[in-house]
Amino acid sequence: MNLAPPTEVCERLEARLAGDPPEIPVLVGLCGSGRTTVLRRMQERLGHERCQYVDVERSATTPERFVQALRTRSPFACAPIERKATARGAFDEARAFLAGARTPGGQPATFLLDEVLEFRTFESFPGLRRALPELLATLGATPNRFVLASRFPSRAARAVQASAAPFVLTQVDGVGRHEVERMMGAPAPGAAAPVLDQVCLGRPVLVRAVVETMARLPGTPLDPLAAFSAALEPDGAVSKHCRYCYEMRLNRARGYGALKAILDILAGEEPLTLTQVSRRLGRTPGSTKDYLSWLEDVDLVAVDPRKRYRFRDPVLRLWARLHCRACPPSPEEIAAEVREYAAAVMAA
Repeated sequence: MNLAPPTEVCERLEARLAGDPPEIPVLVGLCGSGRTTVLRRMQERLGHERCQYVDVERSATTPERFVQALRTRSPFACAPIERKATARGAFDEARAFLAGARTPGGQPATFLLDEVLEFRTFESFPGLRRALPELLATLGATPNRFVLASRFPSRAARAVQASAAPFVLTQVDGVGRHEVERMMGAPAPGAAAPVLDQVCLGRPVLVRAVVETMARLPGTPLDPLAAFSAALEPDGAVSKHCRYCYEMRLNRARGYGALKAILDILAGEEPLTLTQVSRRLGRTPGSTKDYLSWLEDVDLVAVDPRKRYRFRDPVLRLWARLHCRACPPSPEEIAAEVREYAAAVMAA
């Protein structure tokens, strides 16, 4: 594992934004990998008067309400925009604002659009069936600067590949060991920080959950594996995070029941070929291939060059092994699975 800290990622992003013409970085990574952390750090570095952070997932309700939220909290000025009283008119106003906004000094504005694929929410409104492609085309045709982010790497890659704008996919896998040490609050004795970094895959949401659990554990306060095990219990913070990711991604895919069955199969054994999954599922290879492609679409599974399928997120697989069954696991079972998982990731 060789993860770049947020500062280094921000420096690379700033270099892309300063190009002539500027590029449009698209931060992609699985749940909790640090995309929002990087965007927030970028806002601090550039300054709130030059840079606007927009949580698209939370604000993309209707086009009318989105453009109101976008403009109300913005530090930027923009020429008056005539709007028709329709969803189409509000969406066009939002695009015009993103393209035409300027800083108080008249310089190009910078927008940080978190969960940019949520603009697809607008595609259910009349006249907006191509809302996301239209939005992406707008971003590429303005001197303003943009950094985008999405928790769906596969969908983001397809969306930007279909656009002529200068998008650059940037993988965010975690925050790096120094950031993990900072999140622990003090220099950790021995190998506590490296172990925590590795078992949490450098993802800040997992590190924070385990650090908080560690602080509440009786006895030895710096036992990363014991804290990770406790956080994976049914009401633990890591377990709750994984449950959210699992259900959120499944609900964005098709074929809910069959997909859960495939994830259950891969939680027990991976990697598996299409034929192996098909036999265990009791379905034809054709239908099984469809199911697997739907799981790939929401980044729950990945396929290697030998056409073998596995969980894309090792922590989510660990959670599924423990919790996707009829009875909750005992603390002893969790501890045993965590030891096996930790040994595998630290040996990789």
